[in-house]
Amino acid sequence: MEPIPVMQGQYSVAEETTRSFVLKVYIWMAFGLFLTAAVSAAPFLILGAERYAELVYEYITVIYILMLIELAIVFGLTFAINKIPSVFGFIAFIFYSALNGITLSPIFLVYTGVSIFSTFFVCAMMFAGTSLLGYITKMDLTRIGGFLTMALIGLIGAMVVNLFLRSDTMSWIVSFIGVIIFVGLTAYDTQRIKNMAAWIDSSSEEGKKASVMGALALYLDFINMFLFLLRLLGRRN
Repeated sequence: MEPIPVMQGQYSVAEETTRSFVLKVYIWMAFGLFLTAAVSAAPFLILGAERYAELVYEYITVIYILMLIELAIVFGLTFAINKIPSVFGFIAFIFYSALNGITLSPIFLVYTGVSIFSTFFVCAMMFAGTSLLGYITKMDLTRIGGFLTMALIGLIGAMVVNLFLRSDTMSWIVSFIGVIIFVGLTAYDTQRIKNMAAWIDSSSEEGKKASVMGALALYLDFINMFLFLLRLLGRRN
């Protein structure tokens, strides 16, 4: 009977290590979201709707270029994170979050401020509940993650098709399915990060890189869930 307290102690240490790593990931994710929100709202609040709309119309090509740079950053980090120092990973994540704020800022011209903030609140509640479920569930979500990734590829294809069809019905269906996909991906990514924390040292260089990529994954889940919800719930100006 003597070994039992030792095993319990070891278990509690492992559990605390997991919590510490997951908390670090969420802190970085929250910082990225805060930076994105601040940068996106600043031009609209400082310049006003009319002047900002003129700038967006004048420099719309620049915004599209910035979107391509964002994609390059995400793919670049995904493939190069193991070859670069963790500090570069953190800098890239911060830069990406700020850049995303610039490209998302035109939503303040499309939707009312009240609907944007209310949708953000709804998204935060959904994200928190789904992430908690992913953290505590005993179900293996690995297969679900693979299925959702394939569904996401199909969804992107449907969105491209609808750029030409311009169907409101299809846009609503795509947005609804998009919310479901990113709810599932949030649970999957949370469990994946928790499982990763069980064998990685969060204070090591490898652990720091893992925390950056974990924060990026959850950040993208939240942003995409928010944008699809905004299409469903947002009131247009």
